[in-house]
Amino acid sequence: MAELVGPRLYSCCNCRNHVCLHDDIISKAFQGKTGRAFLFSHAMNVLAGPKEDRQLMTGLHTVCDIYCRDCREVLGWKYERAYEETEKYKEGKFILEKSKIVKENW
Repeated sequence: MAELVGPRLYSCCNCRNHVCLHDDIISKAFQGKTGRAFLFSHAMNVLAGPKEDRQLMTGLHTVCDIYCRDCREVLGWKYERAYEETEKYKEGKFILEKSKIVKENW
């Protein structure tokens, strides 16, 4: 008999609060402040900081830092606005740094 397994999740590295689903990964080919990062379509149990314009590797974007709702660890950022037409697909998406999240239910 097969065991029922829940969805594959990523959790905050600090407190294990569930923050995103593996199925929501759009790309693993992103760079964060601390190294490799993933682009997600959704995130949960996070808080957004104030919006600010930030010059990133791919141009100017309006972003807000994303914090774990439980422990307030900075996990990455959310793209609010992209100024370059080729970067518009990132709007409303989340960057979570690989070093800040851990796998659950794998």
